[in-house]
Amino acid sequence: MTGDAFDAYKADIEAAERRVAREIDPGARALVVAILVFVLLGSFILPHTGHVRGWDLLFGSDDASAAAVALPSRLFSWLALVFGVGFSMLALLTRRWAVAWVALAGSAVASALGLLAVWSRQTVAEGQPGPGVGLVVAWITVMVLTFHWARVVWSRTVVQLAAEEERRRAAAQRQSQTLLDDLDKPDDGGDATSD
Repeated sequence: MTGDAFDAYKADIEAAERRVAREIDPGARALVVAILVFVLLGSFILPHTGHVRGWDLLFGSDDASAAAVALPSRLFSWLALVFGVGFSMLALLTRRWAVAWVALAGSAVASALGLLAVWSRQTVAEGQPGPGVGLVVAWITVMVLTFHWARVVWSRTVVQLAAEEERRRAAAQRQSQTLLDDLDKPDDGGDATSD
């Protein structure tokens, strides 16, 4: 294989590797993530505190104001909707690594805010309702989503591993060919013949 042909072959391998590196293959986790997204959507129908549902928190209804819902609960609800539902579904549909990474990062932040939201509902003034089942279900679901997105984002697909192995094999083959070519060249350099 000549150097030009190898360079073209190497460029094809690297292009394929870059294309594959931008994609994810969640495998069976795709079904788990899809189910978790629907559970998260369902949690917005359930009461998050007292009789205030998740949708009421999102849209700032009068019931949410009357129940003294704090900022952490509202932020958690929006982050869970945007990252837990929106970016999770987008990542499953597009199978893009960057979108899955955004879903992971947003879900991780939402998990921390979920803890703060539950805690803020446990420390409200006397007579105000505590955390509802919808808030707890949403928080647990977002934490499980974060775990699954972390596993998907950090896992290497079989195609990525095969592309890396092919690149290594081609580089080793090129190196051995270069060594063989160097051995086959006649040595013209300055051998002085003695008289």
